[in-house]
Amino acid sequence: MCSSVLAKTQMWGLLARPLQICIIGAFIVSLGLAALYKFGVAEPRKKVYSNFYRSYDSMKDFEEMRKAGIFQNAK
Repeated sequence: MCSSVLAKTQMWGLLARPLQICIIGAFIVSLGLAALYKFGVAEPRKKVYSNFYRSYDSMKDFEEMRKAGIFQNAK
């Protein structure tokens, strides 16, 4: 009689390892996209707004709109 021992199959951890790799990958990708949005969209937008409001005169803009007839109550 021949007695050979078969290796036991792995029954746990079959999903955990690939899922852990996917979660780490998703975290890295999301951080990269957040940084890309911050430096590619948000910071340039802040700069444009600050440049606009640095030289913006609200009273001059109001007078132009009043002369154009946009406001009905302001004479």
